[in-house]
Amino acid sequence: MKTNKSLIAAGAVVACCVIAVLFSTSIRGSQNTYELRPQIGISEHKTDIVRVIDAYERLMERYLDLTERNSELVGMDIRNIAIRLDSIDARLEELSSRTARIERALGIKQPATPAETPEKAETIAPDGESRLDTPR
Repeated sequence: MKTNKSLIAAGAVVACCVIAVLFSTSIRGSQNTYELRPQIGISEHKTDIVRVIDAYERLMERYLDLTERNSELVGMDIRNIAIRLDSIDARLEELSSRTARIERALGIKQPATPAETPEKAETIAPDGESRLDTPR
């Protein structure tokens, strides 16, 4: 019986060891795996064509910006010129009415037809020749 008791004890010890091994692997999970992501910066290798295209794109962006700024400036100039012309027109109308009142007060007769512009004007070209131009 001693051998049976020792066999049962040995079997119990082996069973406990097997159970301990099974629990330890199930608690720990499967084999640990590590994922490494290297943080190495590698400069981008650009070909000559890529550099030319990049330079062309930058140049076109600058050209579009310049064109936009210039068109805004031209628009502002045109607005300023229109305001200035309106003020000049108002002054001319005021002067015309004042001149008409002065002429009536002095008894000056109005001319029947307004002053005529010349039909043809003579101009001198850069090469020294004289030309007749008609007004447009």
